[in-house]
Amino acid sequence: MEEKIVNIEKFNGDIEPFKVEKLKTSLRRSMATEEEINTIVEQIMPTLYNGISSKEIYKKAFSLLKKYNRTSASKYSLKRAIFDLGPTGYPFERLISALLRHKGFETKVGVVLQGECVSHEVDVLAEKDGFSYAVECKFHSDQRTVSNVRVPLYINSRFIDIQNHWNKDPDKAAHLKQGWLVTNTRFSADAITYGECVDLQLMSWSYPENNGIKDNVDAYTLYPITTLTTLTKHEKDQLIEKDIILTIELFDTPNALKEIGVSKTRIKRVLTEILHLCDL
Repeated sequence: MEEKIVNIEKFNGDIEPFKVEKLKTSLRRSMATEEEINTIVEQIMPTLYNGISSKEIYKKAFSLLKKYNRTSASKYSLKRAIFDLGPTGYPFERLISALLRHKGFETKVGVVLQGECVSHEVDVLAEKDGFSYAVECKFHSDQRTVSNVRVPLYINSRFIDIQNHWNKDPDKAAHLKQGWLVTNTRFSADAITYGECVDLQLMSWSYPENNGIKDNVDAYTLYPITTLTTLTKHEKDQLIEKDIILTIELFDTPNALKEIGVSKTRIKRVLTEILHLCDL
């Protein structure tokens, strides 16, 4: 297929040439078949024009993928789905807590800890193998937001204040070992360099390589309900208000769908989508 030469506008406002292979790669990550990928690309190519936004291309690809493979469409929409967990950061904190539990940690969400100077609210307190970890979650609704070096500087200063007090307390069974900073967007190069220097564990959508949020969500099939293509945005918002964040939680409490007015036929479709998405 001859690649159409057009410039596209990225989410951050940058202009770059459209590369069909980048579109194919993003579709492959959703586990779409090569036949589905080629069919989608063939339909998108004639609609491209100079200045088209990457957001518009994503919408076209998602709409077509949903038509051919709903499970892949759910996976393809993961990044957008995490943004849709907002506007508060609490559902994101619950997602990160669930990821850590699947890695063998015991977790608590929203814990107030005393520091040497002042008290601090820690988004997720995690414990494993006799060590504790203070996890700060920075949720952003705008994917253009970049966490620069000032963010880990601030988070690390809070962690040190907590650590200095915690590790002097003889009643603490676990040693407070490390601070973590997790964001659903990305870190600047300086932020990553600083985090490595002071041993502050950073995690973003795609960092560390092969161990970012996307990799972990896919590995543990901990998809948020906002990935589901069989529910409306209003229905998803209602479920989040009920503190149902993950598709597996919804699968275990299907009565919540009935409570928000979803019909029996559609409940069956939703549960079937979760079965395929989470490989249950």
